[in-house]
Amino acid sequence: MNSELVKKRIEADIAHDLMTRGLEITTGRSDLNVRYHFGSVRKAEIERYPAGWRGFGTRVVRVPYTEGTLVVDLRDPSTRSLVWRGIASEEKSDGTKIQGKLDDMVRKAIEKYPPKPK
Repeated sequence: MNSELVKKRIEADIAHDLMTRGLEITTGRSDLNVRYHFGSVRKAEIERYPAGWRGFGTRVVRVPYTEGTLVVDLRDPSTRSLVWRGIASEEKSDGTKIQGKLDDMVRKAIEKYPPKPK
């Protein structure tokens, strides 16, 4: 998950989603800086089921899964203050399946940008 290919894919997805919202990508002076963090962690849940004769007893099963989290920050380059943050996470039984969800994670993280005026 921590490969150059994954990083390039996330960056391309972020650029595409922000451009669909009317922002332009520039290499010079900009109004916003985009930063992102992506990581995954292996976790496990414990599930209990009734087991045994006449329902006496409990069967305990450890169910492993991987949780991936993507955080996208938009910052003001002059003050370095946070303007907007989007967070998306996915849980899958197999960590490699999270790579297949990167497009969805980027879309979920950015879907509420720009914030609606109050």
